Amino acid sequence: MLTDNDMIHLKRCVELAAEAVAAGDRPFGSVLVSADGVVLKEDRNRIHSVEPTYHPEIALARWAAQNMSAAERAQAVVYTSGEHCPMCSAAHAWAGLGRIVYASSSQQLRQWMQEVGVTEPAPVNTLSIHEVAPHLEVQGPVAGLDQQIKALHQQVWQKAD
Repeated sequence: MLTDNDMIHLKRCVELAAEAVAAGDRPFGSVLVSADGVVLKEDRNRIHSVEPTYHPEIALARWAAQNMSAAERAQAVVYTSGEHCPMCSAAHAWAGLGRIVYASSSQQLRQWMQEVGVTEPAPVNTLSIHEVAPHLEVQGPVAGLDQQIKALHQQVWQKAD
């Protein structure tokens, strides 16, 4: 069950995803929160403005690995607008981060792309977090917020037409 605090952090992820779209990137945003509820770091997708692997989940995993103890990382929560891709799932697991809470799933993203006829091939297979890192605690998608993320993806796809 998601708490009010979980929802606050997820809504911030949606805001960060919208910032990414406004900057010409894909709609992904993430927030790293300590065990005691303090926001430690947040970021958004920067695959077009920085480099192709600059996903916010990786940026947070790298920051956590450099700035937090193993025990702190294990108790931290990563909130994100979209379920981690395989690269980000692996980084999260290798960094030893705790729970992941996401607004929309990879399965939803695949379905949304099919609905609008997006045929852009992904460079890697889309896998669920558990297919990559089976021992992570994961929650999502979240009804309502997932539709906000869908709308942001649709904005990006409409620009590409």
